[in-house]
Amino acid sequence: MSLHDRLIGATIPAHPLALTEDRTMDERSQTALTRYYCAAGATGLAVGVHTTQFELHHDRGLLCHVLDMAATTAKESGATPLLVAGITGDTATAVEEATLARELGYHAVLLSPWGMAEATPAKLLERAAAVGEELPTIGFYLQTAIGGPTLDASFWAALFDQPNLVGVKIAPFNRYRTSTVLRTLAHHDRWDDIVALTGNDDAIVADLTTPTRVSRSDGSVREVKIAGGLLGQWAVGTRAAVELTRRATRASSACTIDADLLALGNDVTRINQALFDVDNDFAGCVPGVNELLRQQGLVRTALTLGPDRLSPGQSDQIQQVLGEFPDLLDSTFIAENLDRWRS
Repeated sequence: MSLHDRLIGATIPAHPLALTEDRTMDERSQTALTRYYCAAGATGLAVGVHTTQFELHHDRGLLCHVLDMAATTAKESGATPLLVAGITGDTATAVEEATLARELGYHAVLLSPWGMAEATPAKLLERAAAVGEELPTIGFYLQTAIGGPTLDASFWAALFDQPNLVGVKIAPFNRYRTSTVLRTLAHHDRWDDIVALTGNDDAIVADLTTPTRVSRSDGSVREVKIAGGLLGQWAVGTRAAVELTRRATRASSACTIDADLLALGNDVTRINQALFDVDNDFAGCVPGVNELLRQQGLVRTALTLGPDRLSPGQSDQIQQVLGEFPDLLDSTFIAENLDRWRS
């Protein structure tokens, strides 16, 4: 199956980094997480991305170890997920990271703007082209609240021109900017070659069920759809996310979206509000993911490599959504398998 086809309908969780109390990697918990995602039926794993903590990229040895552990554990679990490595930094650093990912068996890279001296459109395009010589690339519209630049239609058109670009993760948490990417793709000659993935954790079901249509100069109408997702939200409740993705993509194909599916979308957004610490402008986003997994027993701490901390009251909010939405957060599935995954 081609990489393009593997991205269609994909449910790809952004893999967290589990730490001990002294902020070293907790290998037992890290392995348990990968086993959980594979058992949940995730299409792929995204490692070295924002949820894995961008600070990981300051330590090349640790980055290598984390990437390798995920690939090796997945293989030992009998799974064959699509492996996506997050790359950061300016062109030379990003190419080095992409080379490492290729050597470790990864299939594609996600082009994060984090760590660049200047994340200008020209620099982003230059870097994407260079990285594409190592592995197929997935573009990334990162929300401004966590350091992403604002990018216009001319940037996306130029990125879509690059032959090694296979997908784009659209995650500005902004409907207007999401529309800009999708409408630009719909007008582009490679509109059917590039897979659009949602990264809008606040609007997952809406993204998966709503096509974008554009009228063309010849009078025809072209339609593009977001075909799957690569999300920090899917680092939790992954088994439920796999089923939700299937249901949403089936509904989209049938052009029939029922009210219950839309209500589930609102439930997932409510979970995300607590998880990503929206009330505090995403300050506790990464530790929030770790905290929910900690409350479920998959990891031991919510600690991070950097300065991010849980916000006051965030742990209680997470406990509340765990009690309110146990099925959407795989509570029974995790409890039944936790000892085996942590063995």
